[in-house]
Amino acid sequence: MSDEEHHFESKADAGASKTYPQQAGTIRKNGYIVIKARPCKVVEVSTSKTGKHGHAKCHFVGIDIFNGKKLEDIVPSSHNCDVPHVNRTDYQLIDISEDGFVSLLTENGNTKDDLRLPTDDSLLSQVKLLIAETVVLVLQIVITMLMFVHAECVFVFDAVVM
Repeated sequence: MSDEEHHFESKADAGASKTYPQQAGTIRKNGYIVIKARPCKVVEVSTSKTGKHGHAKCHFVGIDIFNGKKLEDIVPSSHNCDVPHVNRTDYQLIDISEDGFVSLLTENGNTKDDLRLPTDDSLLSQVKLLIAETVVLVLQIVITMLMFVHAECVFVFDAVVM
């Protein structure tokens, strides 16, 4: 999604933590988890049964929310995992500039022009399809932006009937 790398540690700074602990067995699909110091959306969770070698284990498959890479981790289900504080905000799409920046309408009527479209081809084709449909169906395109600490990214596009 962005060429710059974001690395996040679970250490607190200035009194604010970037993550919070959550028991691995309670993390579900579509939730968030930190895998290899990267904030990820969980796309798959499987749990093995308790065996002769100890705890039941959770196998997590996550997609990095900033670069779209698939990451995996295996954690004992009774142990804590780091879960990122992720803020989700929805905006209405106004325009897309030639250089890939989106112009967005906030809830209070202001515009936000500092987010660039992701470079993920599947997401870009989804956006172009939605834009083509808005001409015919009069849809409102809603952009979901995820923010983790001070880094923002466009995460998903959706069309809402007006």
